[in-house]
Amino acid sequence: MNKSIIHKLSPFNNYSDMPAALLAVKKLLAFFICYVLGMIAGNILIMGVVFAGGKDPTQGGAFSDSVMELLGLYGTAAIIAVSILYWKLTEKRKLSEMGVTRHIGDWFIGALIGIGLLFVCIAAIMLTGSIKFNGISKTPDITMLVLLLGGYAVQGAAEEFLCRGAVFNSLKDKVSLPAAIAVNTVAFTVPHMDMLSSSEPMYILSGTLCLVVISCVFSFLTLRTESIWAACGLHTIWNFCLSSVLGLDLSGSEGASTAVLKMSSVGENLLNGGKYGIEASIIADLVIAAAALMLWHMYKRNNTERKA
Repeated sequence: MNKSIIHKLSPFNNYSDMPAALLAVKKLLAFFICYVLGMIAGNILIMGVVFAGGKDPTQGGAFSDSVMELLGLYGTAAIIAVSILYWKLTEKRKLSEMGVTRHIGDWFIGALIGIGLLFVCIAAIMLTGSIKFNGISKTPDITMLVLLLGGYAVQGAAEEFLCRGAVFNSLKDKVSLPAAIAVNTVAFTVPHMDMLSSSEPMYILSGTLCLVVISCVFSFLTLRTESIWAACGLHTIWNFCLSSVLGLDLSGSEGASTAVLKMSSVGENLLNGGKYGIEASIIADLVIAAAALMLWHMYKRNNTERKA
């Protein structure tokens, strides 16, 4: 590979005059570098906090599981910081072009969509008898719930700043829209495969499909609102409500012990997603795919009206 190709593919410059396939590779390289650097920085911050708290993480020292969960969520703020640094120093573009606009109210639009999507998914799965309701927690930890909501807001924003911001919004005006969506979907999906890969093949297939269609929902929301805030809101509320309100498994992780409601899967099957949770459910796949199609139609119709 000659120096010219190496320079073009380097994620440390904003050169983009190249075939779409090469540009896609360049942006994926940028994504993985930002992701890894963000994870390293976040873990260093978490270790610093643990050390400051009188524990030695190098010797297995740690706080309680709930506190470590919070630190893990808030530690993803490092990914946001790295994403912004990449955008400003490498892309050399305004944050508004990244989707970080003043229309932060779009976050609540995304949150409402997230609540609606989750309600439809859970209701449909409950009708099959694959999820059951076991009552309401008598002593929910309100303080912990508020902290978890904040943590999921940071974690959701971290993924959106990187996938829909740094990757999608840097590509959508330079390659075809389907290509830009495909690249940011790959970027979004790959980091989630670690948890999913330990599942049985049928759950891996269904879970991967869910990642693809929800990534499309995030992308179409970003296009429709011309910002990443709606995607951040949907991402946050989906994760928070699934784990901390409903108490169900989230992407292979057990639901929070402080959940408001007591819900559980009945057996393990493709209707409830097995141990991975409803994000590997074929019902969730269908519901989210339908939402993606609706959002795409709304975006296309709005685009047509604006051009008329």
